Amino acid sequence: MDLFSPIKVGPHTLANRVAMAPLARARCGDDRAPNDLVCEYYTQRSGAGLIVSEASSVSPMSVSRPYASAIYGDAHMQGWTRVADAVHAAGGIMFQQIYHIGRKSDPSRMPGGAKPVAPSEVAAKGQVNGLNGPVDFATPRALEDSEIPGVIEEFRRGAAHFKAAGMDGVEIHGANAFLVDQFLKDVTNRRTDGYGGSVENRARFLLEVVEAVADVWGADRVGIRLSPHSRGDGIGTSDSSALYEFLAKELDGMSLAYIHLVEGQADGIPQSPAEGDAPLMGLIRENFSGPLIVNGGYQRETATKLIETGQTDMVAFGSLFIANPDLVERFRQNAEMNEPDRSSFHVGGAEGYTDYPFLAG
Repeated sequence: MDLFSPIKVGPHTLANRVAMAPLARARCGDDRAPNDLVCEYYTQRSGAGLIVSEASSVSPMSVSRPYASAIYGDAHMQGWTRVADAVHAAGGIMFQQIYHIGRKSDPSRMPGGAKPVAPSEVAAKGQVNGLNGPVDFATPRALEDSEIPGVIEEFRRGAAHFKAAGMDGVEIHGANAFLVDQFLKDVTNRRTDGYGGSVENRARFLLEVVEAVADVWGADRVGIRLSPHSRGDGIGTSDSSALYEFLAKELDGMSLAYIHLVEGQADGIPQSPAEGDAPLMGLIRENFSGPLIVNGGYQRETATKLIETGQTDMVAFGSLFIANPDLVERFRQNAEMNEPDRSSFHVGGAEGYTDYPFLAG
């Protein structure tokens, strides 16, 4: 096996083992619906074995930077239908990532001046670019036990919209300190009800979201992204090994399409194990029999070694795919890579988005 070997993921046979990681690029319209530029961007990268889209918010209460994607309205679904059609016409396969930001929502853009919601009243460390410049993350409001089924229903509805849009599957964002991850980690989840305390209780929200989305799609078209070591905004947990071993076993019993594991770097933020924090790729591999995708600063050589040694089934690439729309072909030829322009990662139009050059010929 190598990067170019086909692989079965759910009902899909992927042409290669190179995945495009979900990448927030903030190029949608004012209404957060993807436009023609977004269609072009994903179509350019349809040579990936699997495209995982940028995360799309399932709720108006999940408010991120301007021009970020959403999936709670008809316009959002229509925009993503155009993207799915374009990617399929180019021969690509695409899973759509869905999420709720939770406590990291922009307090200056919350509807009706509402507070962001979270498992507990614990503010994220750092700032967000608000309407009038940088503002501190707000102290969120803890979700009432009675509200949680409604949030899970938002995930179900978002998944249904993406199915209607013609996507090939859905990836639930359970990583990077967003709402699902906030429930998992004991730094952010201080609840004393059935959604907090023990590993089993803290995993409950994630597992109920998975069940709701799988009810729409079928489990073999549902993936999940996990980041055991994320701590960029003060998130963390005291029991990573126990938590993620439990999750791997539970998710294995659900027969999901894949687990997408961040173990390395994501968006320039170290996600690799800290001192005393064991790497978990092997633990998850041992307890989850489905396909494993890993992501985090890997290059052609390191990714090839992981696949050849059986440590993972696929590798997802982020910044390399931003700068190299024909990344698979560049890997195949061992060609020189374009350098990514980080200043344009989350702002701008076509520049730094769809204007990176392809290989000549």
